[in-house]
Amino acid sequence: MSLKLNLVCENPDLHDQFEVIEEETNKDSPSNLFIKGPYMMAEGVNRNNRSYPIDELEREVANYNENMVKPGRAMGELNHPSSADVDLERACHMVTELSQDGNVFYGKSKVLTTPCGHIIRSLVNDGVTVGMSSRALGTLEEAGGHSTVRNMKLVAIDAVADPSFPKAFVNGILESKQWVLAEDGKYEETYEAFEGSLKKLPRKEIDQYLLERIKSFIGKI
Repeated sequence: MSLKLNLVCENPDLHDQFEVIEEETNKDSPSNLFIKGPYMMAEGVNRNNRSYPIDELEREVANYNENMVKPGRAMGELNHPSSADVDLERACHMVTELSQDGNVFYGKSKVLTTPCGHIIRSLVNDGVTVGMSSRALGTLEEAGGHSTVRNMKLVAIDAVADPSFPKAFVNGILESKQWVLAEDGKYEETYEAFEGSLKKLPRKEIDQYLLERIKSFIGKI
């Protein structure tokens, strides 16, 4: 059975300061810039009125470490996009470490030498505090006046403005976007797939074709 998932963008809702580390092997080689600090937090209701069970984050962090961090694929974008995929053209950092300390998950990221990575480096050099914010797919259970995130699928950790300023974050669920988790574990955005089909609508037998597409779309949600 397919799951209907929402895209959830979240800041860690912590007051911990992010540490910026600059490393260089020698004076003639370019330095590497790292950002280190709290990336995600479990339990408790955050400022977005959502709660993440500890077992959900533990599972997804373990999967993310194994499938993304270890192979060197854990890239994040500059600010949250409205997509459940990572756009390589907007990648600005790569997570190199992600570990748990109680209900808080701390990470370390290497700032990339991509165009967006250079923006991060420039912001840091100009004294801007950069934080990290998780991007994930999940279902929402409404109870007790807040939402609990279930069936979480961690997509990426994006670089955002200072976590101490909530307005700098993409708050809430992107309600217009929904994905279906297929049986093979892959996800697809149902609306865009349906919209793409409509653009290819043939001139002949339009009604029948449209009916088939609608049935297919409805069957996925």
